[in-house]
Amino acid sequence: MRIVQQELFVSVHRLFSFSPFLEHLLMFNQQLKTQLDRHILPNVITPAQYLGGEHNIIRKDYSDIRGKLCLAFPDTYTIGMSHHGFQILYTLMNSLDEWACERAYAPWIDMEQQLRAANLPLYSLENFTPLCEFDVLGFSLQYEICSTNVLTMLDLGNVPLHSDERTMDHPLVIAGGPCAQNPEPLAPFIDIFVTGDGEPSLPRICELWLKLKEDCKSIGISQGRAGQQQREEIMATLAAELPFCYAPRFYEPEYQDGTFVGLNRSRTDVPETIEPAVISDLEGMPLPTKPLVPFVECVHDRIAIEIMRGCPWQCRFCQSTVIKRPLRIRSVKTIVDAALESYRNTGFNEISLLSLSSSDYPHFEELILELKRVFKPLGVNISIPSLRVNDQLRSIAELIGNDRRSSLTLAPEVARDDMREQIRKKIKNEDLYEGCRTAFRNNYTGVKLYFMCGLPGERPVDLDGIIDMAETIARIGKEEMGRYPKVTASVSNFVPKAHTPYQWNGMQTREYFQWAHRYLHQKKQIRAVKVKCHDIETSLLEGVLSRGDRRMAKAIELAWRSGSRLDGWMEHMDAQRWWQALSDAGIDVETAAHTAFEINERLPWDHLNIKYGRTFLEKEQSRSVLQLDAMANAI
Repeated sequence: MRIVQQELFVSVHRLFSFSPFLEHLLMFNQQLKTQLDRHILPNVITPAQYLGGEHNIIRKDYSDIRGKLCLAFPDTYTIGMSHHGFQILYTLMNSLDEWACERAYAPWIDMEQQLRAANLPLYSLENFTPLCEFDVLGFSLQYEICSTNVLTMLDLGNVPLHSDERTMDHPLVIAGGPCAQNPEPLAPFIDIFVTGDGEPSLPRICELWLKLKEDCKSIGISQGRAGQQQREEIMATLAAELPFCYAPRFYEPEYQDGTFVGLNRSRTDVPETIEPAVISDLEGMPLPTKPLVPFVECVHDRIAIEIMRGCPWQCRFCQSTVIKRPLRIRSVKTIVDAALESYRNTGFNEISLLSLSSSDYPHFEELILELKRVFKPLGVNISIPSLRVNDQLRSIAELIGNDRRSSLTLAPEVARDDMREQIRKKIKNEDLYEGCRTAFRNNYTGVKLYFMCGLPGERPVDLDGIIDMAETIARIGKEEMGRYPKVTASVSNFVPKAHTPYQWNGMQTREYFQWAHRYLHQKKQIRAVKVKCHDIETSLLEGVLSRGDRRMAKAIELAWRSGSRLDGWMEHMDAQRWWQALSDAGIDVETAAHTAFEINERLPWDHLNIKYGRTFLEKEQSRSVLQLDAMANAI
């Protein structure tokens, strides 16, 4: 810890010779660091997550740059440091000479309380700069339940919660990620939502904002009403010139009899619909080969290499396969070279190959063989967390090998062939069982299976299939190993998501999920099989938030003001607080979560375009309805 502090103080003193503003900022940062060391960090859990100074951290001299960007992850350090996209953007933006890119994560409740009691701001880990002092503050929205964490970070960072309260003296607050596919629930708090790939969009947004901001400084406009008006004009320019930028303040929601019916532009120079930013040449986009190495144990302590973006399949429940189109790949050489350089720069002993469906990578066998050739002598394990169940699975366990006696992770989602046709995930049980058999023969000691319950048209026989599949795998393991392996059936509660064919469907009720979970536990016979069902209240809240329009923002703010923090962590989740906030905001939970949309109904996220458009989704939904009818008639 003393080494980290010494490095920071040397960096601060080195910067003192610049403008009065920089000198004031850096003196404040030094004082903040001193306060944290003496009075705050000794009183919080895992203080190392608030120190910065990690291996491969990038600190830039503020006198050599024009702009400062803070990437803000609205969850804890242990989650944010495991997110590969965050590492990609951190590396990308710091490769630009004129930009410094730093990081901030949502603090644990004890740290928030300590900062508020001492009247200290939330800060970046690189230079201990308060969030309000950045030019751009970029949030990565990965999970709807983290909505209140966004407000916590804004408030602690001394940034006004509402976009229309900010002036030119405040950072541009932008947000991207999966939850930006329905931006309306967070619309009042975010200046610009960014759709599509972050690599081509983030540098353009930052550069244009900085240019326009500098122009404002030259004419002396920054504060008060004039500053707010100038900021509004600059955001309109961003929205007009960058097709992937959505500025909610220029779009007014329209309601009829309490039902959302559309968004109306308040000015004609912003686009009616928003186009996603898309990387056409993934191979030409450098991988982060000096990733940050955390001080504390994180969810994923390993090297992550994205081998492919997009998915060749079109599962109806999956939002990622829609919003990540088209399919793009990296070459075997690029992947292996990046993995080796990352290993040399980190010392991690595991490499994880990332994509939506890694075994569908077109050169999969060649890639695995080359990775084994290079990394087996180094004692580095190869991990593939997203294997598709197909005929190739029969040989994957043998191909990959397993010297560490780990588990095989698979996502069959459902267990019966007719339901697979319905959700468009065409896999075969015999491929799955033979793949598991091969895994047990190659030192795998367990299998983790991911299922969903509450899908459209689900029947008791579909729940039976979940248990039958898990117990069949357990019996196969006993045949091969002489004892039952550990088989975990992890069952999530289906939430219909924006930009999927199921976006028109309502979510199942609390009572249904309670019954289904009991049914699954009662059905299980083999003790080595474990059934883990996701928390129902959390799933219902996720459903309400993911389907909401702009009126949901009031509930989010009410929940936050009443104490909602880190709700993605079960020990902090208080569902009743949310249900009360939704009620106080005038939102009927039953309608918001469970009522289906009509196929011709305007949806809150329709202004965001996707690769194939709404017409494709409508056709898939109609086909799904026909298949559901056929399933019902077959019983």
